[in-house]
Amino acid sequence: MTDPASAIAKLPSADDEARFWALVESAWERLGAEPAALRRALLTRDPKADVDDDSLYAIDAWLNPFLDNLRQLSADLSSQELTDLDRVVERKLHDIDRADVHEVTDGSDDGFLYARGHIVALGREFYEAVNADPAVAVPDSTCESMCYFFAHLHNKRFGEWPETGSGISRESCRNAAGWPE
Repeated sequence: MTDPASAIAKLPSADDEARFWALVESAWERLGAEPAALRRALLTRDPKADVDDDSLYAIDAWLNPFLDNLRQLSADLSSQELTDLDRVVERKLHDIDRADVHEVTDGSDDGFLYARGHIVALGREFYEAVNADPAVAVPDSTCESMCYFFAHLHNKRFGEWPETGSGISRESCRNAAGWPE
C-alpha cells in the first residue's frame, strides 16, 4: 500500500525561497558596485538591441567570486537547510525549463541546464524578468556550478546527495509544461 503522504511532491516553502534569494543577494552585495551595475544593466537593457554586445558577458568575470561568497555564507548550514535550498534551486531551474527560454539561451541539454543556472545565479529580479520575458536572458551564458550548488555542498559536508522529495528534475527538457509537442 502506498503512503499518500509520500506521493505528494514537496515544494519549496516561501521561507526557503526568501532565504535562498537573500543568500544570493548577500553574495552579490559583498562584491560591490561594479557587479551590481552589470546585473542592473542586464536587467534594464533592450534585449533586442544588443544581441552581439560583449558587455552582455562582463558579469561572467564575477561569477566565481559570487559563488565563493555564496559558499562562505552557506558554510555552516545544516543538512536540512542545504536540502531546502537545493529544492529551491531545483524548482527554479525546472520552472524555466521551457522551449521559449531555450530559444534565447540555446545549448545542448547540459548547456541549457547551465544557461538556466546563469539565470538563477543573477538573482531574483533577473530570474523573474526572464521567466516573464525569455528575451531578457543572455544568449550562450552559463553557470554550471549554480545548478547543483547546494547539493554539492551537502555532499561534501555530509557525504551524500540531498533528497529533495520534489518529484521533479532540474535537467533539461523535463518540464512537460514547458515543451509543447
